[in-house]
Amino acid sequence: MIRYLARRLVYGFFILLGVNLITFVLFFAVNTPDDMARLAIGGRYVSAEAIAGWKSAHGYDKPLFWNDAEQGLARATRTIFWERSVPLLRFDFGSSDRGRSINREIAERAGPSLALALPTFLLSVGATTSLALLLVLFRRTRAERRGLVACVFLMSVSSLFYIIFGQWLFARVLRLVPISGFGSGWHLAVFLILPVAIGVLSRLGSDTLFYRTMFLEEIGRDYVRTAQAKGLSEMRVLFTHVLRNAMLPIITSTVAAIPLLFMGSLVMESFFGIPGLGSYTIDAINEQDFSIVRAMVFLGTALYIAGLILTDIAYTLADPRVRLE
Repeated sequence: MIRYLARRLVYGFFILLGVNLITFVLFFAVNTPDDMARLAIGGRYVSAEAIAGWKSAHGYDKPLFWNDAEQGLARATRTIFWERSVPLLRFDFGSSDRGRSINREIAERAGPSLALALPTFLLSVGATTSLALLLVLFRRTRAERRGLVACVFLMSVSSLFYIIFGQWLFARVLRLVPISGFGSGWHLAVFLILPVAIGVLSRLGSDTLFYRTMFLEEIGRDYVRTAQAKGLSEMRVLFTHVLRNAMLPIITSTVAAIPLLFMGSLVMESFFGIPGLGSYTIDAINEQDFSIVRAMVFLGTALYIAGLILTDIAYTLADPRVRLE
């Protein structure tokens, strides 16, 4: 187990290194430091002195990968890649192009992102799993057919529609919740109840159908027929035996949600004015702040790799038949 985790950590480090390098190349293949200076200064026709001054102030006045003007190791270290990308490997994100600490911004904005993403994630998993089990319990009945139609309808509607309609109905017409914003203490629930409900509703249809397929596959197993032959109720068979043996695909499907717990929802935070990491990334893209965007891409990759490792560990807890060699 320890050897396996150590090997996965080594693999994860090399993946991070590759993502860091590819991201750096892509960003500077699209925008050179001169282009970044023009975008930051705000004008297409700017003087060469202004461009040089901006590049010098922000550390972009060096070569990208190799500095022939230096000697020894300084040829590699006195470059943009070494100064702007290598520190990411120790999670030192440095400063944005506007001079603000990215680490401090991440620390301040991680709380609002978690406040939105964590209840949305937990309620979504609970609601979709329970609804999928109920559809299997009432299979081949009119209730199941109506539930399937409702799930197909829910997954066919864009999440943007839920956001716009929810803001119009509950914030504009009924005035039950504020249309956007963020608070602290007990006021936090007032601002989060609508985006959390929309987040759960937008995933309800697709996830329920996926989990239902997994449960129906388990229903035909021999151990289910054995449990039914012993006189166990259908409810107990589903919630005790089927649910436990179908946990592996459920765990796998939730891996993609782990980075969102910390990175936040780009669309939801932007529409509801939540000062989380999602809106922070969107603002950085709009402002062409490539330091922030590259830092968020790197952080998202690191969280996703951590999620994969945690998933492997959860496999052994959910199913004793799985052993990590």
